[in-house]
Amino acid sequence: MNFDRHRRLRRTANMRDMVRETHLHKEDLIYPIFVVEKDDVRKEVPSMKGVHQISLNLLKEELDEVAALGIKSVIFFGVPNEKDEVGSGAYHDHGIVQEACRLSKAHHPDLLVILDTCLCEYTDHGHCGLIDPDTEDVDNDSTLPLLVRTAVSQARAGADIIAPSNMMDGFVTEIRRGLDENGFRHIPIMSYGIKYASKFYGPFRDAAESTPSFGDRRTYQMDPANRLEALRELESDEIEGADMMIVKPALSYLDIIRDVRNHSDLPVVAYNVSGEYAMTRTAIDMGLVDEEVIIEQMVSMKRAGADLIITYFAKDICKKIDRGEV
Repeated sequence: MNFDRHRRLRRTANMRDMVRETHLHKEDLIYPIFVVEKDDVRKEVPSMKGVHQISLNLLKEELDEVAALGIKSVIFFGVPNEKDEVGSGAYHDHGIVQEACRLSKAHHPDLLVILDTCLCEYTDHGHCGLIDPDTEDVDNDSTLPLLVRTAVSQARAGADIIAPSNMMDGFVTEIRRGLDENGFRHIPIMSYGIKYASKFYGPFRDAAESTPSFGDRRTYQMDPANRLEALRELESDEIEGADMMIVKPALSYLDIIRDVRNHSDLPVVAYNVSGEYAMTRTAIDMGLVDEEVIIEQMVSMKRAGADLIITYFAKDICKKIDRGEV
């Protein structure tokens, strides 16, 4: 018979490993941690089994586990005790993520610390900037100076990477200028420049306690129906000085990850968001799918072009790698 024998390279496990095209490593993973100002809190997020809000005084134990598993990078999100209309906790020199960063550097100096640079977790209205009272929309330009103050305070606290997630026009330009003028030229910006107005963020808003008190974020986050707009955002952020580009969410936006990879030499970061995590975890717990789907999902992001993945599954994946299951 005259036909191709593709199965020759699938015959044994070692053969399949030899010709595998896409690989997942511990170095690819960034683990999100929600830090709260209240003491003695280790509270599981109801919509995210296995994910916790953790107090500063209990954070070392969490970081010890992260480091022991071989996770190289974490991203902190803060849950402050108090919020106000201008999100002042975000840029306070002793704010919650700033203190989490200092604690991490004191105990695990080699662990890369990424800090989320936004106001939504710190504003009493839950939006990512200052509200224009006339329009009840976020005022883009008056928000930018506060984002710069936030980024500078985070760099001052020891952050290795600044990750602005606010989706204000011009945020990369202003933050880059602010970091440079304050002596932080060496600090890279991991831009959430391609962030869609997705319904997959619900569990995160429970964990970060950042649900908007009115309206939604569609005037500043992207329309999920748009593909070419992502390339415009990419081009702007590259010109403005972004060092890495996040695509958020991941699983429903693999085509966008591939587009970004094809159009940019910047490192591409896929954010495997809370809703994706929650749905997968629930399906596994209900016995609807095997736990191996976690790796299948991560590989799909790498195959689409992601260099790094922010994922709540990072611990699970590292354990699988240690057991030789990846």
